[in-house]
Amino acid sequence: MLVHLRRSFIFAVICMVMFGFIYAFAGTGVAQLFFKNQADGSVTANGSTLIGQNWSDTKCPGHPLGSCVFQGRPDDLGPYAANPKDDVSGGDNPGVANGVNGESGASNLGPRSKVLLANTKELVAYWHKMGVNPTPDLVTTSGSGYDPDISPMDATVQIPMVAKATGISPAKLRALIASQTHGAELGFLGSSYIDVLDLNVAFAKLR
Repeated sequence: MLVHLRRSFIFAVICMVMFGFIYAFAGTGVAQLFFKNQADGSVTANGSTLIGQNWSDTKCPGHPLGSCVFQGRPDDLGPYAANPKDDVSGGDNPGVANGVNGESGASNLGPRSKVLLANTKELVAYWHKMGVNPTPDLVTTSGSGYDPDISPMDATVQIPMVAKATGISPAKLRALIASQTHGAELGFLGSSYIDVLDLNVAFAKLR
């Protein structure tokens, strides 16, 4: 009986060492070596690079709110903003904001929707007031409501607004946008994109 107990104890210790320590450390090592960005997570001191943020309320002394940074898709802007009174969480909010639980999902408004038309006109007016001729992406929400990315064109049309609010030359802003542009995944999946958080972090360093 003692022999069987000893064997069981030794086997348990071996399994604990192999699968509790060696396997875990090996997995962590491989992840850090080949997938460091994914392994370390997306949360930074400025927010998550995988979740869009509402930049429209960024303070810009002497200029309209949000004009001194690049903005993302309007998942939590204008008619799509959070409204605690109506228990609407708005986009860009996977957790809890203003006492309202976040939800992921599109607006589900069809192309013939009068509400969609009114919302789009409101957003077009918002961008025109900021001195921007918006792209379709900048006046329509993303499918998830959390999209952190915009296209290079979405960023480029915002150059006049940002240049006016910050005094940074359009040429420098174009170069910044080019440096932050990522190509299609694997060279053919999707299209070129820019992470808005990364773009604004790089822009802050430029300023």
